[in-house]
Amino acid sequence: MQERKAWKVNGFLAIFLALACIVATVYYSIHFSIAMILASSFLALIILSSLTIVQPNQARVVVFFGRYLGSIRDNGLWMTVPLTVRTVVSLRVSNFNSKTLKVNDVEGNPVEIAAVVVFRVIDSARAIFDVTNYEQFVEIQSETALRHVATKYPYDNFGEEGFSLRGNAEEVAAELTRELQERLALAGVEVMEARLTHLAYATEIASAMLQRQQAAAILAARQIIVDGAVGMVQMALLRLEKDGILELDQERKVAMINNLLVAIISERGAQPILNTGSLY
Repeated sequence: MQERKAWKVNGFLAIFLALACIVATVYYSIHFSIAMILASSFLALIILSSLTIVQPNQARVVVFFGRYLGSIRDNGLWMTVPLTVRTVVSLRVSNFNSKTLKVNDVEGNPVEIAAVVVFRVIDSARAIFDVTNYEQFVEIQSETALRHVATKYPYDNFGEEGFSLRGNAEEVAAELTRELQERLALAGVEVMEARLTHLAYATEIASAMLQRQQAAAILAARQIIVDGAVGMVQMALLRLEKDGILELDQERKVAMINNLLVAIISERGAQPILNTGSLY
């Protein structure tokens, strides 16, 4: 199905014609003309049945005895083909909040995930005739696409290369939007945005994964501290040698490096003994 414009004219013209028929019915009732009374009354009913009101950001899908005649998108009072069924389709922007789903990521870890989908109808004919219920169709396809995207990435890559659900929210949202648009194009729906609203490990592995994240964070912090400490020790030794304050042999350099690293890296206040000369 493809949306097209339905025939319509100004509704106030139809009201004027219906009033004229009513006046004619009253006139012929005075002159006792049964045939003209029936004809004018029937014509007035036909004209009144052709009236339809279209609200802003709505569309009326016009069907005449099972045949699609077109859609009316312009808001206002209109006269269209009489004796037709005119179904209302909202063109407003809507959003759908998915349920919290439990899925397995690409590594097999159970995660809880949810998303919000912002959409609107752009083809009223497809929304009515190509799917049974386009709102329910959006709901089911959104959850299906969310499950599919969640199974393609790990929850977290822990500093490794590649995308993850937690570390690449923008990329995941863009892929979810793209996949939803492919699925919902059949229903004449445009997906404006899709974003994750909830992401967490499932309760059965949450504590274990939390310990893993903490260990990874501690390791990363230790690496930064060690790199900084080594740089500071190098600067200290170079400065001492440059200024000629101390002349250390290889063994004393090793001892001083050890003491300086202990003093810098230690979590508590360390008080190393710095041996700068011979005891003899």
